[in-house]
Amino acid sequence: MGVFSFIRIAVLGVTTLFSIIVLAISAHLISQTQQYFGATATFSSLALAVAVISLVTLPVMLVVDFIRSGAFTSMIVVELAWLYTLCILWVAAAGETVTEYNLFFPFGCDFLDTIVNGMCQSTQVIEAFSFLNFIIMLLYASVLSVMAVVAATRGQGVWLSSVKESLGSRAVPAHFPMTQNNTQAQHTAQPGATLAAV
Repeated sequence: MGVFSFIRIAVLGVTTLFSIIVLAISAHLISQTQQYFGATATFSSLALAVAVISLVTLPVMLVVDFIRSGAFTSMIVVELAWLYTLCILWVAAAGETVTEYNLFFPFGCDFLDTIVNGMCQSTQVIEAFSFLNFIIMLLYASVLSVMAVVAATRGQGVWLSSVKESLGSRAVPAHFPMTQNNTQAQHTAQPGATLAAV
């Protein structure tokens, strides 16, 4: 398993952890707003939904890749498509949270009521972790896209393979020796081969 495979595991693991945090805080905030105001803020429902989607799919992508090679969910093209979809969902949740935070708490979290103050701080946490998930996924998906395109231009069929199989090790193929000694040996062998052919 190469360095990029470990990066993939770290990225999906961290975003899963952040999704759990967003899920817990959003559920708590929805419970509070329903109890005290009889309504639910749009951003908390959206963040809850995106967190659930992430928690249902990201651990599955990790576990299936460990258990089975060549699975549909492990294909780079499928992984990229889903990660970019999650990026859109997370940035939408973060943007909606910013909008409603500025609407409901325009002067920040400085309320005498501890319940309202707690709701304000929960909104800030949802906003922060939503943006973090978006940034982490976008950076990873962008790097993966570049590496896959570069590998594809070199004739490697990477799109339908997994990160672990195609980009995980980044080893140099055996039929492309890159050492100076091998290169010199090839040059010195060519004149002898030409004389033998004559």
